[in-house]
Amino acid sequence: MSFLVYSEDRELAFQILAKARELADAKGSEVVALVTDGSPQDYLNQGADRALSVDGLGGFAVAPYRAAVLKAVDEAAPELIMMGATKRGKELAPRIAAALAVGCMTECYNVDLEDGRIVVERLTYGGSTIAKEYSTSVPTVITVPPRSFDKLEASERSGEVVGLTIEAPAPELKVVEVREKPKGSSDVENADIIISAGRGFKEKEDLKILDELADILGAAVGCTRPISADLGWMDEWVGISGKKVKPSLYITCGISGQIQHVSGIRDSKIIVSINNDESAGIHGVSDYSIVGDIYEVVPALVKALKEKA
Repeated sequence: MSFLVYSEDRELAFQILAKARELADAKGSEVVALVTDGSPQDYLNQGADRALSVDGLGGFAVAPYRAAVLKAVDEAAPELIMMGATKRGKELAPRIAAALAVGCMTECYNVDLEDGRIVVERLTYGGSTIAKEYSTSVPTVITVPPRSFDKLEASERSGEVVGLTIEAPAPELKVVEVREKPKGSSDVENADIIISAGRGFKEKEDLKILDELADILGAAVGCTRPISADLGWMDEWVGISGKKVKPSLYITCGISGQIQHVSGIRDSKIIVSINNDESAGIHGVSDYSIVGDIYEVVPALVKALKEKA
């Protein structure tokens, strides 16, 4: 038996490999990585015992990736299939589980062993409750969100590299045109410091006061779902339905603290909140709270930091 790991996002794959390595060592099993892009040796160096390599799957249709994962399942005979909770992973996981007639648990931010059984933890009810779940079927399919685990330090490791040949099914879709979605300049998902805007801002132009603070701190600028999805002021948002973040410092500006947003920032090391409502829920999850008007507090912070610099 083994632990099979796959994600088209290499960094996420390496993070999952670290957890798989821990579980495999505890059970005396092996870790197998499915590699569809990049060097298989990199996956061995990150903790895999075997790397199953497949080339030429293309970039859009999900069917070839489904075939590759099922081929890897035949090769590895895994008890647990760990996939990244990416757009591709969310497409693949239920398809793999259905093909194997096994259980599928999604967005598992923790995986552990209890009495030799795989047990996962997931957020439920909009992030307000933690559920501990297990599957009675083998293998079990799970998806893991980014930054749930820290990847191992890469080290030269020996292992087996196996090239897989698959018979890709005929495409169900025809790609007529591909348009690259414009990306924002702020990479909140990988930022060490994040400043986020909420409904406390009255106009889109007012968000500029955060840019100056971000420049001083070397921070990324994020927002809540209403700012992005409802008002369209920014491209992406932080929260359980958006980007889950894990910075060293997270500063909220005019954010009330709805559970959907709090669930996305729960792993931040330090949370600082700025809100003029002292009863706002965000203060209850913050390490430091500033009760005040963001239009006064943020410029004052900028001035103080400039003077200190």
